[in-house]
Amino acid sequence: MKKGLWFALSLIFVIGLVACNQNQEPDYQGTYIGYSWKGEAQGTTFEEATEYVKTELTLSKDGTIEDVEMDFMIKKGDIWISRLDTTATVTVDFNVTPIAATPGTNYVKGTSMFNITTNDMMSFYAVAVDIDGTVALLMVDPITRYQFEFKLPSSFDFSQPISSLSVGSGLMVPTVRVAGGGLLRPESWDTLSEKHFLNISGFSHVVKDNGVLEGISASSTVQVMLEKLGVTFTSGVPQMKAVSYGFFGMGGWSGNYEAIETYLIGKNALEVLSLVDWTNERYAPAINDQNQFGVDVPAGATRTAQDSYDTIAGATVRMSRESESYQKALVEAGIITLDQVIIGRF
Repeated sequence: MKKGLWFALSLIFVIGLVACNQNQEPDYQGTYIGYSWKGEAQGTTFEEATEYVKTELTLSKDGTIEDVEMDFMIKKGDIWISRLDTTATVTVDFNVTPIAATPGTNYVKGTSMFNITTNDMMSFYAVAVDIDGTVALLMVDPITRYQFEFKLPSSFDFSQPISSLSVGSGLMVPTVRVAGGGLLRPESWDTLSEKHFLNISGFSHVVKDNGVLEGISASSTVQVMLEKLGVTFTSGVPQMKAVSYGFFGMGGWSGNYEAIETYLIGKNALEVLSLVDWTNERYAPAINDQNQFGVDVPAGATRTAQDSYDTIAGATVRMSRESESYQKALVEAGIITLDQVIIGRF
């Protein structure tokens, strides 16, 4: 009799507990991780991948994003390195005169004043002033992916506008291609003869919209630009300066990922189900029946989800792979299902 009564009471307790749980609000509190990786759309497994993007989300009970950590990892040999690492080793040889690379299909590296070791060159710059006032400046163009170098003697008229430093003038020399896949892939430097660093294309605005060069224009003086990069002048003459480096615009990969993190923190993950608006008429047609973006691309669509003018989730870099890793974290949190994830183009 006692056993029967205990069983009945236990059954009532279990039924009551289930009913209570059904009435409870979902609890999303916790930390969730998602990945996207190079070759995923082609069948490469995560274990086989040599590059991946990782998103780590920390959510409150109601799904508010309390913290975000994003990283872009690349395997070099047996070592994984972060593309977001901004440390660099830079030296400059003032005895060298920069010589242009041979662009196009038969690319040949030119001659550089600089020797640089760093994980990534996106939006990278370096500058130094020799004891005689000669300026050595390097800036990596985000459009062509070439490093342009400027060697300006102390006798140079630094009150000239930035527009005077054109490719055709010989004062802005494209010496080394630091990465493939540039938006613009010149076959000859003659096509860019009249161009300077701020107008290589309509997308060159990213150089001066944010960061260290914010606010300059083609009519700004060369001195103003150099001062923004850390060079000091006395009576119009550059003063000796040890080599320094940094990242203009959004701040390279690190700055762009920080912008994504800032964009997300404080938002509710139940309301931000993707970093990219996949209903965009330029993006939607490029999503195939396997939810892969940028693999089967019809005419009129694009294989790159990027908006340098309005940004996507605060960033100017292409965002499909970052969005995928974010969505995978949402899957781990139980907010969306795997079949809702758009596989980004890596």
